Amino acid sequence: MAVSVALALAACASPGGLGPNASLRDTAGIGAQLATGAHGAAVEAGWWRAYGDPQLDALVQEALQGSPDLRVAETRIAQARAQAAQAGAALQPSVSATASATRQRYSAYGMVPAPYAGNYANTPEATLDFSFELDFWGRNRARLQAAMSGVEAAQLERSQAELVLAAAVVRTYGELDHHYALRDLAADTVAQRSRIGELTAARQGAGLETRVELRQSESAVFAARTMLAAEDEQIALLRNQLAALVGAGPERGRQLSRPALAPVATLPPEVPADLVGRRPDLQARLARARAAGATVDVAKAAFYPNVNLSAFVGLQAVGFDHFLRSDSRIVGITPALSLPILDGGRLRAGLAQAYSEQDEAVEQYNGAVLGALQDVADRLVSWQALDRQRAEQQQAQAAAEEAYRLALLRYREGLSNYLTVLSVETQVLEQRRQAVELAARSRDNAIELSRALGGGFSATPAAARS
Repeated sequence: MAVSVALALAACASPGGLGPNASLRDTAGIGAQLATGAHGAAVEAGWWRAYGDPQLDALVQEALQGSPDLRVAETRIAQARAQAAQAGAALQPSVSATASATRQRYSAYGMVPAPYAGNYANTPEATLDFSFELDFWGRNRARLQAAMSGVEAAQLERSQAELVLAAAVVRTYGELDHHYALRDLAADTVAQRSRIGELTAARQGAGLETRVELRQSESAVFAARTMLAAEDEQIALLRNQLAALVGAGPERGRQLSRPALAPVATLPPEVPADLVGRRPDLQARLARARAAGATVDVAKAAFYPNVNLSAFVGLQAVGFDHFLRSDSRIVGITPALSLPILDGGRLRAGLAQAYSEQDEAVEQYNGAVLGALQDVADRLVSWQALDRQRAEQQQAQAAAEEAYRLALLRYREGLSNYLTVLSVETQVLEQRRQAVELAARSRDNAIELSRALGGGFSATPAAARS
């Protein structure tokens, strides 16, 4: 038998000459570390809690519990688990029961003797059938490994969906806070321009201004009120958007109070690149690559002999009179060996396809790693740039505020005209708006950095990290 198997193996289809063309890239090897100083960072679960707003915490929890997208992801996990259970069943023996009864006329000249020859008779049969595939080459184990990697990928994809959803809720909530700040600015502008309007009216009554300046001051008040109404609209729209994100109706958005977000945390001096590798989407792609590798093992095992063992035990008789007697028992065992020899290249084509799918999965992972590293690096560059911009803007605003104070003082004393006040006011309002916008951009960039790292982060001493 061994000689026969050896000869058959020599003549059968061969997987020789085929192999993968891609290899996985290591995040730490590509990025070394995304350094900004001398300490490290660690990923944190529940990263949005760092903003210290209980209302935001509740919104994120509602979103994670009620999102239809997450429920779809859960159904995919259930499907993957069912596929894994099917793959695992092939590693176990199978037992089935069959029962039949046939009524037929037997030939008078056939192999069935009298008294059944030439007459009708019943042929009952009942058996227990056993079968088991001896997985010598690991094909079924590889199928199970591929299916389990699919389960892992589905679970990680759900985690990624949770991360994206949480980031969307936090960003939208931050945008709501941003527009509340802009509304405050618009309300202050209305009050400020109203006071200037009253002063202009008094000056016009005293003959120090013309009706042109009076109408200009009135127009400026109406323009500020328009800005206030626009911010009210944006706040209402963002409330509706938050309600939709958490899977609720518009009434949920109308119940929201003004956000009370804590300031953005300080940037960690150093973000190790291996944090990026913890992102759920990258881990899911890695699991898909492992599943593709297991599929290659399945395709390889198809080149080798398939050994099956089947057996049965039961009762069989002609006529029910003798069916339950011990002499009616039947027993059999069938070992079977199958080996592909000539298949027209089908197995090699299947293996080549499995390798190409593995290469595709690996390269998708590699591309995702590079994209993730760029994502984090971009967020870090923006964070440092925004810090510099905010420092410069604070000085510019301080100068503009002082210029506006002096211009308004001179206007009250009759030493300058309304156009001067209007010009300086335009500059100070622009600086105030820039301060609000830069604060919002900094917070949004911090949220995006948390998402890009697969969660929040906190500074940790180098010794603790080691």
